[in-house]
Amino acid sequence: MLKIYNSIAREKQQFVPIIAGKVSMYVCGMTVYDYCHLGHARVMVVFDMVNRWLRTSGFDVTYVRNITDIDDKIIARANENGETITALTHRFITAMDEDAARLGVLRPDVEPRATAYIDEMINMISALISKGHAYAADNGDVYYSVSSFANYGRLSGKSLEDLRAGERVEVDVHKRDPMDFVLWKAAKPHEPSWDSPWGQGRPGWHIECSAMGERHLGKHFDIHGGGQDLQFPHHENEIAQSEGAHGCTFVNYWMHNGFIRVDDEKMSKSLGNFFTIRQVLEQYDAEVVRFFILRAHYRSPLNYSDQHLDDAKQALTRLYTSLRGLDVQPATIDWQQSAAARFKAAMDDDFNTSEAFAVLFELANEVNRSRSLEQAVILKSLAAQLGLLERSSEEFFQGDVTTGLSAEGIEQLIDQRLEAKKSRNFPEADRIRQLLSEQGVVLEDTPQGTNWRRA
Repeated sequence: MLKIYNSIAREKQQFVPIIAGKVSMYVCGMTVYDYCHLGHARVMVVFDMVNRWLRTSGFDVTYVRNITDIDDKIIARANENGETITALTHRFITAMDEDAARLGVLRPDVEPRATAYIDEMINMISALISKGHAYAADNGDVYYSVSSFANYGRLSGKSLEDLRAGERVEVDVHKRDPMDFVLWKAAKPHEPSWDSPWGQGRPGWHIECSAMGERHLGKHFDIHGGGQDLQFPHHENEIAQSEGAHGCTFVNYWMHNGFIRVDDEKMSKSLGNFFTIRQVLEQYDAEVVRFFILRAHYRSPLNYSDQHLDDAKQALTRLYTSLRGLDVQPATIDWQQSAAARFKAAMDDDFNTSEAFAVLFELANEVNRSRSLEQAVILKSLAAQLGLLERSSEEFFQGDVTTGLSAEGIEQLIDQRLEAKKSRNFPEADRIRQLLSEQGVVLEDTPQGTNWRRA
């Protein structure tokens, strides 16, 4: 049975969907004012992996990942660039989709944009006011009253008293409590706005996910995911909004992926220590980046460096090398088979990709030893569950442009070395091996022939 680490319970729990056989999952997506960085890539790839495994496990999944297309940062960037908000967000949504596709991320079933759900947000805010959870201030803003919600802080494990004492909260004379957060912002000159019962304005950030989650998955759904940095205050505020408005449990399982870190600090735009997906893909194959993200358990921190990506490249190359020369097509998996059963056990244990990868490398070693087509098929079929090894070995090696030698050129040199060895011209054979080594190509002589990989 699948177990998921539930952030709100702080433990692994057996996954039991609300409706048998169906899964409803919402993941907080991107605010589209710039190119996505590698931290965003981790969110996309991790929950793509979760989505794939849920479907492999036989569930009918409805996967929603939102797009924030109205926000202070978006308005500021559009003004800075001298372009319309629509032009800015369209450009970066297109770029996001391109980056995701290159990383092998499947499109969500629904990808709602915040600006298309203003009516739903207004309706939820109105419900919160009528139930005493929100209030309209005299400046035209509407605030959520956190003291009205008894369970506030349950997800983050923080009490209101601790938050008031420990958090740096911007002073706002219009709030009843410094911890109250905005649901509706009164219109400012030259900013986009919509009609509402409280005058012209636009929604706060937190309300959009509550409204879009309800619209597409209902008042109560199975899984809500996102980056660890969203746990507080964003997800905490979503719970307060949704449960305050509807009087029922909002989400059963909360999932949060760990940070990507650079020099022991979280990668983020605010810290200026980020690398865009596009920058990384200029240097590394997209499948190498996907491999790098998935090789670590999704909840653990992931340390970014060229060395770690180089290690991921070498490891992925090992898997592809084991399949060279074999006509391998993915097939239906027999989950009773030993390697498949261990792979499934790992994935059912809170999506433990680290252990699942160990199974893949054991299979690769067996294929290298025995050249068993059956084992190679199992390897390729299991890797496909993670969105990996979906190219042929030839396509993978031809796509590697990090050396001046093409795959065809390497094969020709290997043939020349073989002829040199047959004629006992060992100095020439050694010269060819050295030439390939200088070009970053490692040869592995086996009884079945010579395999090669790029270092």
